[in-house]
Amino acid sequence: MLRNQVGAGRSFVPWVATPGETFGGEGLEGSASYASQARAEEESETLHLSSARFSAMLREQPATALILLRQIMSERTALLVKFGQHAMLTVEQRLIASLVRLAQSHDTRAGAAVPPVPRRLLGELVGATRESISLVLGRLCAEGLVRREGGGLFISDLDKLVMRLAPATRPPLADLDEHAPVGAGFRREA
Repeated sequence: MLRNQVGAGRSFVPWVATPGETFGGEGLEGSASYASQARAEEESETLHLSSARFSAMLREQPATALILLRQIMSERTALLVKFGQHAMLTVEQRLIASLVRLAQSHDTRAGAAVPPVPRRLLGELVGATRESISLVLGRLCAEGLVRREGGGLFISDLDKLVMRLAPATRPPLADLDEHAPVGAGFRREA
């Protein structure tokens, strides 16, 4: 989980890095200044690439470096889209976008128990108060799109939830097939 301090003890979560994603790319720049603090919410393994080793990779393995740069740019684009959503979408739309992303980013096919996402984290991801999040979750539960169970949120109808988003923010429907990873306290029900 990446967390940015904005002063007076306040912070926000711009991104939750999932398996296979990068974070801390600003450390590859010569006079690096990290914008976020990273903290693993569960036992994790990370790989570290210093700016010197990245420069060596560029020289010695340009094809591999290019793959990494493409991934970083893709993740940066997704982050810029998310910030655009904060400026243009309602709290409900931002919450739905966050739920969909979290659901698609975790693999529960192995049947492993997945920890629930705390509402406070949802508030930080969405940029809204707990009260606003509770109101939206209440509506989504009343419509049968999401249900609360044991402190976790479970997506009852991912397709209908995605359809609630504005057309410009919807992920491609091909990305929402029945084998898409679902988790982080969310699961798609049959």
